[in-house]
Parts: sequence; C-alpha cells; structure tokens
Amino acid sequence: MTSFISHTTIDCHNAYELSEWWKPLLGYVDLDGDPNLPGHEECMIRHPETGHLLLFIEVPDEKQVKNRIHFDLRPVEGTRDDEVVRVLGLGATQVDDQRGKYGPGTGWVVLADPEGNEFCILRSEAEAASGS
Repeated sequence: MTSFISHTTIDCHNAYELSEWWKPLLGYVDLDGDPNLPGHEECMIRHPETGHLLLFIEVPDEKQVKNRIHFDLRPVEGTRDDEVVRVLGLGATQVDDQRGKYGPGTGWVVLADPEGNEFCILRSEAEAASGS
C-alpha cells in the first residue's frame, strides 16, 4: 500500500493575497466553480495542465525558521536569470545567490514570497542540458 500527495499546503497569514501572488508566478488558476475571494481563510489553486494543487491556509503562527520543505522552480521558457528578474518584479525578495557556486553556469537563486516562504530558481532544462 502507498499514498500519494493530494496537494501541497502553504501556511500563511493571508490566504487570498498569497494565492493571488503565486498564480502568475506559476501559471496556476482558481478551481473551476470555486473562486478564491478576499477574506477566504483557505484558497486552493491548480496548474491548468498537470492539475497540481496548492492550498494556502491561514494560521496564526509567525514563520520562525528556514523552511524545511521548499519549491525548486525551473523556468519553462527563458533563462534562470530572466526568471529571477521576473519574479523579483512580482514582489519576491532575494535571500541568497548561489549562481556559479559549483562552477560557471551552475547554481540557483533563493527568493522569498511576500510572507517569507523561501523557494529557489534553478537553471532552465535547456540551460542545464547545455551546461551553460
């Protein structure tokens, strides 16, 4: 017997605002027939092609330490550096820069969403395959 991941849950203070922030970053959408609205304490979004679900749920706790689980994101198009610029423009903050740490053309950038949840931007699959 095994289990599968139903969805990924992100604890936050404002479920609606954070779900709205992540939607354009990942290209996710509201669930059909269940739109997220201001004031909702739980907001779920999904990837329109894969169906992957993210649930944002309001909790009273403050984020205290580094995330134990985080997203590693690859740009679908363009480069890692282009994606970092785009995501910073959406309001992310840069936490760490690991570009080139393991040689030219390697590494990632650690960013945080508006509530401090950290995630990484990796090189695109094309960049990784080319070694650039």
